[in-house]
Amino acid sequence: MGFSEKLQEYARLVARQGVNVTAGKYVLLFCSIEAAEFGRMVEEECYRLGACDVIMIYKDQKASRIRLDYAPLDEYKTLPEWQAEQRNYYAREGCVTINILAEDPEAYAGASSEKLQAGALAAHKAYKEFYDIMDKGGIRWTIAAVPCVEWARKVFPGNTDAKAVSKLWESIFKTVRIGRGDTVAKWQRHDRVLKRRAKILNTANFSALRYKNSLGTNFTVGLADSHIWKGGSEKCAEGVDYFPNLPTEELFTMPDCRRADGSVYSSMPLSYQGELIENFRLDFKDGEVVSYSAEKGHGALERLLSTDDGSRRLGEVALIPCDSPIAQSGILYYNTLFDENASCHLALGECYPDTMRGGELLSEEELLARGGNRSANHVDFMIGTDDMEIVGIKKDGSEMKIFENGRFII
Repeated sequence: MGFSEKLQEYARLVARQGVNVTAGKYVLLFCSIEAAEFGRMVEEECYRLGACDVIMIYKDQKASRIRLDYAPLDEYKTLPEWQAEQRNYYAREGCVTINILAEDPEAYAGASSEKLQAGALAAHKAYKEFYDIMDKGGIRWTIAAVPCVEWARKVFPGNTDAKAVSKLWESIFKTVRIGRGDTVAKWQRHDRVLKRRAKILNTANFSALRYKNSLGTNFTVGLADSHIWKGGSEKCAEGVDYFPNLPTEELFTMPDCRRADGSVYSSMPLSYQGELIENFRLDFKDGEVVSYSAEKGHGALERLLSTDDGSRRLGEVALIPCDSPIAQSGILYYNTLFDENASCHLALGECYPDTMRGGELLSEEELLARGGNRSANHVDFMIGTDDMEIVGIKKDGSEMKIFENGRFII
């Protein structure tokens, strides 16, 4: 399969397996300008599947950086009503959303942290209706990525720009199971494996998980009552299957944000708002981060944790073995979409209500009362290693080892 064929297959994968566009749907397609050519290919696939309209919204990191350097802080504290209404309107109409990333992981290094934080909070407030509908399963969504030169240089240093981009393309194709045909069948097989393991974890119905590894992680996190382990394809409120992330290797669920104790150490760099945070530690007590450190990006970590109260608590627990295809590649992507699928991770901030039985039907107050977390953030950070041990603890105190040497043993 040549490059052009792989690219077309990728576009089909995003539109068909990713959001599973159905007749009469609006599609909000957020696309980095560096990915414009691929974005148009995805757009055409959406129309072929029956989309009534595809609204292309381009994102320009370099223009955003210029704005950060020059626009006053007050311009970041609110969003124009028309901008918020565009997204909220299409959410009410039952749209699907596609996000195509081609981002420099250090695009905003050294930029105003105050402006970045203000902008994130303003967006969360302005798009609340959109996110509420999404949380209740009313929007099918997916995220995919394509190379840009800056990202490729970071992943494959020491190569020419063209070679680095070519290598990144090929590695992305491998992660999304494109090559040698039968892409749909490969995804169906992968989905069945994830669903089988999720069933085992749901049957076990653990009350908590305990993590230990040689980096220093010694940490116990409670799981919410009625939590649900999920992985692979999702089912929206309309009953249509879709894959939120391309690629995906994780099994994930809802922690009880009031129950987390001990220390966790990062195993990979985290790119947050265009700045890298490396070799960091978080100390938890009663569910909350009470102290932290970072060798690089301490200010960005501080900004993340101070966004709101929920940013200091957990909203997701995810299990990924160190023998997943992405982990086995040995490539550090400096991009959460990929790196989270190479390593067990946790997420600070917002929970996914649908990872609790009936959670999408609860009010915000009811969700909080049951240990769900609410925040403007949802930021995954990687903690998995090839010597990670994870033990499931049941309500009666009995234990069951589920990870040994970084791999599932169930």
